Amino acid sequence: MTLENSIKDVIAAKLADGVVETLISEQLEKGIKNALDSMFGSYGDVTKIIEKQVKSVMIPYLENYDYSDYIVKLDNVLVEVLKNSSLENKKILGNFKSLIEPQDELKTIKVSELYEKWMKYVAENVKTDDLEINYDEGVSYEPVEVSYNIDYNEDKSWSSFEYAVLNFECEHDEEMNFTIRLSRWKKDKKEGWDIGFDQEHTLKSLRHLNDFEIYLMKLTQNYTKLIIDEDGSSDEVIPDKEPEASYN
Repeated sequence: MTLENSIKDVIAAKLADGVVETLISEQLEKGIKNALDSMFGSYGDVTKIIEKQVKSVMIPYLENYDYSDYIVKLDNVLVEVLKNSSLENKKILGNFKSLIEPQDELKTIKVSELYEKWMKYVAENVKTDDLEINYDEGVSYEPVEVSYNIDYNEDKSWSSFEYAVLNFECEHDEEMNFTIRLSRWKKDKKEGWDIGFDQEHTLKSLRHLNDFEIYLMKLTQNYTKLIIDEDGSSDEVIPDKEPEASYN
């Protein structure tokens, strides 16, 4: 008996007792399982289809959902955690509340309106060191000089965008100063400029934010357009802080 005949006899015997059929069935089952694992895996075709359908339903729902109740609950939890913490942590909590509190989203805001808000911030926070005391009408600190102006960047013919910088300046206290980047697409038919106020978005940074910075961040996040109704102005702001009267 030749080797070839011996092999044929063995194959015939295995076919007869069903061993080959069993092995083929097992391998076919493994192949199907591997194919399904691949299709339903992280990068599989079926997974991608399911993910696409889930996103199409869930994302619009989540975007339009009112989270105000949960914000209140989250706020209560944070208050419990931080109520006995240091003043720095309470500052973080206060700024966090301001950022997440629901508010009417402004579509546009005029430069003159933003300037008024900044002057109010100056009145509340400007340092009063070295300011004279005015006794003419009651007792108050002398006013500080403030101004704003817009610097338009030189237009480049090949650029699709226009850029400018809005500067708020307080001569007495440089810490009150703000520089805000502005930009707009030349072909955009909508009136207004995009507000660009960059700020570090970390828990640590919340400790150092002031009220006007938070307001600018909200405008930026809400894509509020800035309407330039005036290119500049100068005024005087009387500090809110009241000095102790001295008539010596």
